Amino acid sequence: MTVTAYTLAVVLDVFCLFLGYRFLFRPGPAAAGYGVAADPAGDAGAYLTIKGLRDGAFGVLGLVLLAFAGARAEAWFMLCVALVPLGDTLIVLRHGGARAVAFGVHFATAAVVLISAALLFLV
Repeated sequence: MTVTAYTLAVVLDVFCLFLGYRFLFRPGPAAAGYGVAADPAGDAGAYLTIKGLRDGAFGVLGLVLLAFAGARAEAWFMLCVALVPLGDTLIVLRHGGARAVAFGVHFATAAVVLISAALLFLV
């Protein structure tokens, strides 16, 4: 159980780093994958950069917590971070994005993050 909890936490944290990188360096495709297309050359450029920094910072913070504060701190972090993909689900739905992306990507991510939190609390 411990290996599974730590592995899932690390995978999720690294995935956040990947998302941050993608929004910073490939913002157009990243926005389309998010579920709401945005033009990085237009007014949306700053917001896409903000999303990239947010996601990247979550990944770094998660890895730092896991390495230096332990599983319990990471579990609380994951519990709080689950609010982000839940909010992303609502954003995609509210702005005309596909329901499949809203639920299949964002809501599913929230569920996996909550599972990770539960596993970390059990360690």
